[in-house]
Amino acid sequence: MSRATVAIVGAAETTKLGKVPELSQTGLHADAALNAMADCGLTPADIDGVATGGHDVAEIIQYLGITPTWYDGTSVGGCSFITLVRHAAAAIQQGLCTTVLITHGESGRSNNRSHRPIFPSMQQQEFEAIYGPLVPPSRFTLPVMRKMKDDGLTEEQLAMVAVVQREWAGFHPRATMRDPITVDDVLNSKMIAYPFRLMMCCLVSDGGGALILTSADRAKDFPTKPVYLRGNGGESAEGPMISQMESFSSSKAFRVSGKAAFESAGISHSDVDHLMIYDAFAHLPIYGLEDLGFVGRGEGGAFIAEGNTRPGGKLPLNTNGGGLSYMHSGMYGMYALQESVRQMRGISPAQVEGAKLSVCHGVGGMFSAAATVVMTTEEQW
Repeated sequence: MSRATVAIVGAAETTKLGKVPELSQTGLHADAALNAMADCGLTPADIDGVATGGHDVAEIIQYLGITPTWYDGTSVGGCSFITLVRHAAAAIQQGLCTTVLITHGESGRSNNRSHRPIFPSMQQQEFEAIYGPLVPPSRFTLPVMRKMKDDGLTEEQLAMVAVVQREWAGFHPRATMRDPITVDDVLNSKMIAYPFRLMMCCLVSDGGGALILTSADRAKDFPTKPVYLRGNGGESAEGPMISQMESFSSSKAFRVSGKAAFESAGISHSDVDHLMIYDAFAHLPIYGLEDLGFVGRGEGGAFIAEGNTRPGGKLPLNTNGGGLSYMHSGMYGMYALQESVRQMRGISPAQVEGAKLSVCHGVGGMFSAAATVVMTTEEQW
C-alpha cells in the first residue's frame, strides 16, 4: 500500500479568459493567484513557496507580498507549470517549504507583457531561423510532414483532433470556441503552414491560472476536495532545435517523461480514466498518445479519428477543448493542469463519470522539453 505525500488544495484560473486588455501580464498572475488562494481559504501570508515560468519569479513574490523559503523560476516553455508541480512536490517532501503557489499569467492576445517569451533560443536564431522557420507553425511542419510520410498520418486525422476537441469545448461556458465543426470546416479553413490550417492551430488568448500545493497530511484541513499527486511525475528535454530531434516521428522528451511518470506512479495505461495532452497544434495529442504508450507508433491519428477520445469514448482526452478551442495564452500547460484538477474534484463542466486518475502531459517549445504528472482522487493505493 502506498500513500500520497503531496496534494493540490487550491486551483483557479483568472477571472476572465480570452481578451483581457485591462490587465498586464503581472496582473494576470496576481488575479489567478488570489483566486486560487480564495479557492482554498489562504492568504499571501500562508504561502512560503512560489514558482512560475516565463516571468521573473522574484517580481511575482514582491507583487503578492510573499516571503518565501523556496522559489523556482524554471522556464522551458508551455510545460513549465507541469514541471513546476513536480519541483514543488519535491520541495514540500524535503521540508524546504510547506505551501507552494504556482502562478501563470500571459497577455498573449492583448500583448500587455512585462516580459518577453523565452523563444527563440540562441541556437534557433543561429542555425534555424536563417532558413525561414521563425514561428511555431512553420517550425512544427518539419516533424509533422515526416510523420505523414513515415507513419501514414493524414490531413483528415489532424482535422479530427480539432473536431473532437471542439465537442468537449461545447460543455465549457468559459471556452473561447464552442460551436461544433466538421472535418470539412477544418480542411477549408485558411492555410497557415502546410499541413496546418487555421483550425489546427491554437488560439491566441489572455489569461492565467494558479495552483496551491501542500502536504497530503494537511490537505483535509482545507475546504476543497484534495487532488493527490501519485508518484513523482517525469520530465525531460531534447534541445531547442527541432532539426536536431532524434526522430521527427516521435519525441524523445515525451517518451522519457511519460515513462518516468508512469513508473513512479505505479500505473498502467488501463488505469488512466482521463488524459490531458498539451495541444498547441493538432499533431501534439497524436504524438502524445503514441509516445506515452497508449497506442502503437503510427496509430494515434486513427485512434482519435475512430472516436476513442471524444465524449463517450474509452479514453477522454483534452476535455476542456484544449489550446485549439478552450484557450491558449502561449504557455498552455497551466490550463491542462486546471482541467485535470477539475476532473479529479468532480466539478468539470465536461465531467468524466467516475474518473479517479488523470494524467497531464505537456510539451515545452517545439518538442524541446516535456513534463508529465499523475493526479488521483485517492490518498492511498
